[in-house]
Amino acid sequence: MSRYLVWFSCGAPSAVAAKLTVNEHPSAELVYCDTGGEHPDNKRFLKDVERWTGRTVIVLKNPNYEDHFDVAVKERYINGPYGARCTMELKRKLREQYQRPGDVHVWGFHLEEADRAIDFEDRFPDLKCWWPLIEMKITRGDCLALIHRAGIRIPEMYQLGYQNNNCIGCWKGGMGYWNKIRVDFPEHFKRAAEICRDIGRSPIKDSDGKPIMLDELDPKAGRYQSENHIQCGIGCFAVDKALRGDEIL
Repeated sequence: MSRYLVWFSCGAPSAVAAKLTVNEHPSAELVYCDTGGEHPDNKRFLKDVERWTGRTVIVLKNPNYEDHFDVAVKERYINGPYGARCTMELKRKLREQYQRPGDVHVWGFHLEEADRAIDFEDRFPDLKCWWPLIEMKITRGDCLALIHRAGIRIPEMYQLGYQNNNCIGCWKGGMGYWNKIRVDFPEHFKRAAEICRDIGRSPIKDSDGKPIMLDELDPKAGRYQSENHIQCGIGCFAVDKALRGDEIL
């Protein structure tokens, strides 16, 4: 029989996707790729989600790298047309090693990320994917509300105003994001800036496409939304019915 693998990221959407999947497929496996660079509060959130779903999360870790910064240092590469190298080393390779033919891969892409799901399937046509949040029209705000209603404190990065619970100092961030990291996590910003100088590359560019070193970034450049929008729409109602085993209308 096919395994259902929920790729849990310690984000609110993947937590809701995990709960929905386990409700429908009790033997589903929750798998988490530990990058080593995420907020320490994620460990608390992971345990809360284990209690909520009744399933133990399987943790995968690449022993060759400490975190996403370590990947940049050792590989002399940050980000490019094909994505961030840390994503490959800390997530994709682990997934490819763990998966088996016939597995159903469950992802926590929410309704606003439907285009990303289409792109993902185009890039990985051999993977059988299930997108429960998109199917049920669950938004990111719905996910935050559902986590709150389950009595679980949302991850610290969300409470600080970040839109995703990625590594602290994600190489995919823009100017506003990095300036927020500069304020909230100055040591992470400093380390990232030093790495950029050391390897001569930067994750951000100006309007002409010219790289901007992080230590040269204007502290007022970019804007990053600093307020969580926790809302509860029709998606929440649908999830409530699904978790009770009622018919979804």
